[in-house]
Amino acid sequence: MDDLELLRLLRSRDQRGLDQLLVRHGPLLRYILCPILDDPREREECLSDVALQIWERADQFDPERGSLTAWLSAIARNTALNRRRAARRGTGDCQPLDDSMLDPAPGPEEELLRKERTQRLLLAVRRMSEIDCSLFYRKYYYLQSAAQMAAELGLTERGVEGRLRRIRLRLRKELRGEWNV
Repeated sequence: MDDLELLRLLRSRDQRGLDQLLVRHGPLLRYILCPILDDPREREECLSDVALQIWERADQFDPERGSLTAWLSAIARNTALNRRRAARRGTGDCQPLDDSMLDPAPGPEEELLRKERTQRLLLAVRRMSEIDCSLFYRKYYYLQSAAQMAAELGLTERGVEGRLRRIRLRLRKELRGEWNV
């Protein structure tokens, strides 16, 4: 069954589509959740949440914007990060809101600057070599450890850490003038 058939089943609310999704893409989704969520039970609950979101949002997938795998990966990553943030918030001290507190939401100018910075960063990352780009995304997007990256890419941990350090230095140098770092 190809991705189009799988999507057709999901959009028509056929349970076989969800079953096939978990058989075909379940390992990838678990792989993405693993470095973000430590507790195996939490990962399984998150996987259920991801499956539910995919089931509910199947109509929102647009093949013109990217592949099904990329869409599924983004849903899994964002769901896991939201779950981790919620867990951390639940353990923190609660403070009452007071009228003198500022709104933490960025204003229109800050939002525009953030979008421009993000675009510059993406352009700089795209100019990297394939291995450096992979390391960057694995570390800062998928939150993988140096040990996991080293094992999967056939490198040493020190080699991975050294490359990540050089990537950070290169990006800092390249973006310094634009971000006043």
